[in-house]
Amino acid sequence: MTIEQKPRVAVSGGSGFTGGALVRRLEEDGYPVRTLVRDPAKVTLPGVEVIGGDLTDKEALRRLVEGADTVFHIAAMFRTEGRLEDFVEVNERGTQALLEAAKAAGVRRFVYCSTIGVHGTVADTPSDETAPYNPRDHYQTTKLAAELACRAEGEKGEIEVVVIRPCSIYGPGDVRMLKIFQMVQKGVFLFVGNGRPNFHPVYIDDLVQGFMLAMTTPQANGETFIIGGPRYLPLRDYIGVAARTIGARVPRAQVPYSLMTAIAQVCEAVFPPLGLQPPIHRRRLSFYKHNRAFSIDKARRILGYQPRIDIDEGFRRTVEWYYETGLLKRRG
Repeated sequence: MTIEQKPRVAVSGGSGFTGGALVRRLEEDGYPVRTLVRDPAKVTLPGVEVIGGDLTDKEALRRLVEGADTVFHIAAMFRTEGRLEDFVEVNERGTQALLEAAKAAGVRRFVYCSTIGVHGTVADTPSDETAPYNPRDHYQTTKLAAELACRAEGEKGEIEVVVIRPCSIYGPGDVRMLKIFQMVQKGVFLFVGNGRPNFHPVYIDDLVQGFMLAMTTPQANGETFIIGGPRYLPLRDYIGVAARTIGARVPRAQVPYSLMTAIAQVCEAVFPPLGLQPPIHRRRLSFYKHNRAFSIDKARRILGYQPRIDIDEGFRRTVEWYYETGLLKRRG
């Protein structure tokens, strides 16, 4: 196919880690791509049309989706402290505004990036897309509300809707795991609790594969898919892989979860009135407690999804990027 024969694709949040990886893949595969970003200078691919704006700018949304066959909605207010109303404004109302603009423009398919966080911590190992909803913070709550709105709109039959719930995303270019690697390398990492809850990562290239299949698979319409890596593993083993990747000692020390929760409560009460960010949040402690173990059988069966990068190789690539950018120092 030539570029002219491939349909136009619109992506919200093309300057972020996930959105940027998707935009690059689409551009490499010959799709005409248009993306909405708050800072156009952050997208430098010459073949990508960039629209400056955000999800509250209806004119920018109209320009983004004009003539598009598929819209990927990746942009979100993610994991930052803030008021519930701020999360609602971006994650709920912004999604609804983009969906309305897509419908008005005659877009064929709307692919919404949700999160496994809508399930909170799961009781079954592994769980799947039918696990009960159990969001635990403003981000997860508003992402679930937006997901449900998308699915309800898709049921009307005016636009195709596919929902993707990524597991914990990582890879070169992302720094969310950097602090853990730094702590492990310095020998100061502590497990909060027993380290037994499961953790399910997904390498960025595998997630992008899932997005691409969600766009092109006819049977995906109206469906929700969890996209994860080849396996989940207990948090202790997950941190163990990180330690071995950088040649550090595997952490063993642990502190009671109840103790750290109490300390976090005090920090949340004391620091904000002083204009300071609390060093510990109860929300962040959920990393050590929540069970995140999922089946990706539905994505394999319907989409033909086949994750290729296991955690050992994924961490190796990620750490190499940390070294190359100077974010992490090589030992010895």
